[in-house]
Parts: sequence; structure tokens; C-alpha cells
Amino acid sequence: MKVIVLGAGHVGRTLVEALHERHQLTVIDTDARRLATFADRYDVRTVHGDGTTRKTVRKAGAEDADLLMACSSREEANLVCAILVKSLSKAKTVVRTTSMELLEAWREGELDVDFMISPELETANAIAGIVGLPAARQTDVFAEGKVQIVEFDVPEGASDGVLVGAPLREAGIPVDSKVAGLIRGDRMVFPRGDEEIRPGDRVVVIASPESARAWSRILAHGERTLEDVAIFGAGRMGTTIARVLLDHGLRVRVIDSRHERAHEVAEELPDCRVFHADAFDPSFLDRQRISQAAAVFCMNDDARNLYGAVLAKVHGTSLTIALMHDAISSAIYERGGVDVAINPRELTAEEMVRFAHDPRIKQIAMLESDRFEVLDITVSAQSKLANRRFRDLPATDAVIGAVIRDDTPFFPHGDDLLQPGDRVIMFVESRSAWGAARIL
Repeated sequence: MKVIVLGAGHVGRTLVEALHERHQLTVIDTDARRLATFADRYDVRTVHGDGTTRKTVRKAGAEDADLLMACSSREEANLVCAILVKSLSKAKTVVRTTSMELLEAWREGELDVDFMISPELETANAIAGIVGLPAARQTDVFAEGKVQIVEFDVPEGASDGVLVGAPLREAGIPVDSKVAGLIRGDRMVFPRGDEEIRPGDRVVVIASPESARAWSRILAHGERTLEDVAIFGAGRMGTTIARVLLDHGLRVRVIDSRHERAHEVAEELPDCRVFHADAFDPSFLDRQRISQAAAVFCMNDDARNLYGAVLAKVHGTSLTIALMHDAISSAIYERGGVDVAINPRELTAEEMVRFAHDPRIKQIAMLESDRFEVLDITVSAQSKLANRRFRDLPATDAVIGAVIRDDTPFFPHGDDLLQPGDRVIMFVESRSAWGAARIL
């Protein structure tokens, strides 16, 4: 597939890393130094120029392109580039936007692009899933919300002999769920029946929403689900997160140090409590009983997000979620005790990258710094695995955790039959994802 990527920033780099081995990529950017880095590291073609001009998109090979991923930080440039490529070819166009107005216009059919992706909305949906699962490290929703992919950290010292410390074939695993993988240090352990969940493992679970909550209750030792969320930072990201959480029936507070901005948000979100306050004011945190809420830090500075999350922990908050704008912050956040770190650029790239995969793939998520992928893919009629029982499928480093048939999910056992047309939710190492998808 011939793919044009507009933008050599964080999202563009993630896309190139995921796709350069299997597709012919051309990257457009106005920054020659960024492009030089791409050319040195990856087998990709680069075009230095403005993606909003016909000359530049022609030079990038728009006439022969199959797919455009417009992911620069300038949403107007993304949209104009997509319109130009559409006029020159039959390429599918995927556009990144931070504007809810543009997103709504696209949904109403007013913009001629194939797909628009909002980092704010992707981030808000991810946070909504995490707040409902206090023990979760990361969560993604598949199959229109019927299946969840959840990462749980097993506490050191935890061993009940029922779920932790027992062979998986005998473990008390909640119904409607399947262990997809065990991340143990730097290696992946695929879940054979004689394997066991150990203290310190990171467990990847594919489950129904109800079962995911059961896993969370077990690993959080009965910790209650939080229904009150404090959001620090009332920018575009913070207000989008607030809207989504309100739609999920949660109680939401938004805190911002800018008086004018706080006043604007109070008018925009009448169901939300909005405070003009300093996120680092200990007396404010005490008065607001921050210990009883999940705390989300979405300011535009990783250092401030980290400090705020640590301060909230000091004041008793059981769940801290911090946005990171630089990938290197992930390890620092973890060392600092932040419960969940979310990179909006990575979420955006995950959503975009699926358009360059097998057309049968409806959704894709990337885990553990893109080392692993979760695919929602339809089994073809020609697949050698179709019409075989799960116990008879060949052993591979891929795990089918759920099957959606007739819009109803189930979590397969050995006697279940894999049928053509089934949608399967599959967990696999990224380096093996292409091969795993082909055999289906």
C-alpha cells in the first residue's frame, strides 16, 4: 500500500514505526531536520514542503496513493491536504483534528474526508474506562463497548492460590474473560494452562465489561469504583474529558488557575462544578476532599502534571491519571507513582494506524510502547483456521480472547468452533501481527 503521512511529529513517528516495514511510505513536513531523522532511521521517502499546496502533494505521489494520514499539529493543514489528495486520487483520507466543531461537521457529512480522529475524544474515552476500573493500568474498548482489553498490575506479595499463584487451567478466573498475556519484566509469557499469574506480573485481560470490573475488584482488594473525578486543567482536553465523564454519569469537578477560563467552562458545562484555584494548593485539596476522587491532570506541562499527581497522592487520592506530552515521561511518571499515564498522541496513532492494516481489521490498539497489538479482525471464508475447534488450532504467539458472532460476544473455550465471518479480538506481539492477521 502507498501511504502518505503529513506531519513528522510524535504521531507521524508512531505511524511510521508501525507501518514502514509493510508499506511504501512518504512523509511530508515543513521541518527539514525532522525529515532528515526519518530518512536516516526508516526506509521511507520524504518530501520537504507545505502539504496544503498541490505542488507538494503531487511531489509526494498523491495520484497513486492508497491512503493519506494527515496528522500534523495544524488541523487546517490536515484538512486542506486531505481535500487536495481526494481531488487527485481515490485514496482514503484520515484526518487528525482537535476541533470538536470540525468533528461534528464531518459526522454530519459536511466534510469530504473518510475519517476524522480527535485526540481529545480518544483520551476522554480511555479515561472513562479507567475510572470505572480502579486496578487497571490501561484499558481499551472493542466491539462497540461489548469487549474490554485491560492491563492489570498484580501487587508484589499478592498470592491467594486461587487467581494468583494457581495454574491458569485451575485458577478462579472471572467468567466471560480470558488471560491474553502475562508481561513479566521485559518478556511476554503467553498463557498456557500450566502457567500461573505471579506477583509483580502485568496481566492483559480480554473480558466483558462486567468481568473486567470483577477482575478489578479482585486485584484492587475490593476497592470501590470511584464516581467522583477532579480534572486539573480546563483547556480543550480537560473540557472534552469532563463532557465525556458527565455523559457516563460521573460527578465531575474542573479546576483551573485562570479566572476567565474557569468562568467560561462553568457556562459551557452547567452540570460540572468548576473552581478557580491552584492545583498545587494543599488547603484547596483538603477542602475539596480530593482523597475521595480520582484525579486527572491534563495541563500542558508534563512536569506540572507529575507534581500535581504526586501531591494528590500525598493527600490520599487512590487513583491518579496524568497526561504526558513527551514519551520519555512515561518512565518518570511510573517512578513518581502516577497510577496511569496516557499519551494522547499514541492514542491518536493507534486509531489511525488501523487504516493501513488488513481491510478486515475494524480496530487496533497498541500496548506496552507498541510492543503488542490487539486486533479486531474478521475471519475470512478462505482461512485455514475456519471451521476448526479452538482446541485444534495451531499453537502460536497469538491469543484469541473473544469472538463476536451476530453482534454478540463470547469468550471461547476448547470445544467452541471458529467460523467464517466471526470477528475475533486477538492479542499478539507487534512483530507477528501481520502474519497472524494473514492466517485468519
